[in-house]
Amino acid sequence: MLLAGDIGGTKTIIAFFSPGAGVRAPLREETFPSADYPGLEAILRAFVEKHSLKVERAVFGVAGPVVEGTARITNLPWVVEERAIGETLKISSVRLLNDLEALAFAVPILEDADLRTLNRGNPVPGGAIAVIAPGTGLGEAFLTFERQGSEARYRPHPSEGGHADFAPVSPLEMDLLAHLRKRFSHVSCERVCSGPGIFEIYSFLKESGLGEEPGWLADELGRAADPTPVIVDAALRKDRPPVLCVKTIELFASTLGAEAGNFALKVLATKGVYLGGGIPPAILPVLEEGPFMQAFRDKGRMSELVSRMPVHVIVNKRAALIGAAYHGLTEIA
Repeated sequence: MLLAGDIGGTKTIIAFFSPGAGVRAPLREETFPSADYPGLEAILRAFVEKHSLKVERAVFGVAGPVVEGTARITNLPWVVEERAIGETLKISSVRLLNDLEALAFAVPILEDADLRTLNRGNPVPGGAIAVIAPGTGLGEAFLTFERQGSEARYRPHPSEGGHADFAPVSPLEMDLLAHLRKRFSHVSCERVCSGPGIFEIYSFLKESGLGEEPGWLADELGRAADPTPVIVDAALRKDRPPVLCVKTIELFASTLGAEAGNFALKVLATKGVYLGGGIPPAILPVLEEGPFMQAFRDKGRMSELVSRMPVHVIVNKRAALIGAAYHGLTEIA
């Protein structure tokens, strides 16, 4: 019996899997609000005690770098350790993966229904694959094709590229960078291309006088624990969406497209680029309209190369959990 999980800054999904049922049919599954718990062990104890199933091995995708079996969750005050989890569950086989590495394990087994395609491109067999996922933070990972004797498969590799410097490509984005530098000592891509980044863009545009904030929107934002869904929902309204929200999501899509294109070039993602995380499925209409792909392709002498790269949005919300379970069922003894 495998216990697998997708551990994020906002929510934690835990599930039991068996080899017979496979990665798309968990025996038990629950979602927990991460901030309500002091650590992962508390969630695991509650889940295992409730369902009374014997755990033999465990694997978790966690939102943060994993070094020697330990991870500090990027947007939570948690330290997660393989050793401590093993003691809690009374098992010896525990594996922590970066959450984007877990998502990357799922990419080769995703089905058509799991994806929405933004650019069909011309996929190169055996080419590298890039995965970029804006949500509570900005995760990045990539896959390379490997042959070992008669066996051939894609191997995921973790990355913390989302914390690399934000690179503005327009006068407006340069002003955004200057605005953010007043608040943060280091302005990473994650500061812009994430859920919190959407609110940062909104605040910048509002302070710059590039759109008015309607009274009803100010009221909703004042009541919201998280302003990002409010801004996104307002931008996608069919009836008179606030210009400020529309401009916010368009600028977000453009900066995300530029960063996705940058990452695709760095790993030479000729097999394809996959957008994960919670935000891309939520703003699909904007991603399909143009700002994202225009920025993705705008790479000077490399524009033709990136234009041939397929680009997909992962719409299956359980993809990272599927990837963690796949790794646990196929590669962990």
